[in-house]
Amino acid sequence: MLMSNADRPARLHYMANGFRVLVPGDHVVCGVTGARIALEDLRYWSVRDQQPYATAQVSSEALAPR
Repeated sequence: MLMSNADRPARLHYMANGFRVLVPGDHVVCGVTGARIALEDLRYWSVRDQQPYATAQVSSEALAPR
């Protein structure tokens, strides 16, 4: 039986120039806001923290020095 990846969160390994899919799915969840991000829309993530971000602003705030 084939399993659909629709409506399932993916698990990714984030790298400097992309990401590798560890567990197939159709989206990830923003590490700050909890917003759902479709894989085709994923543009921002942290290699160090291994988490995705929904927008450039969320990414900048999360990665800003404290």
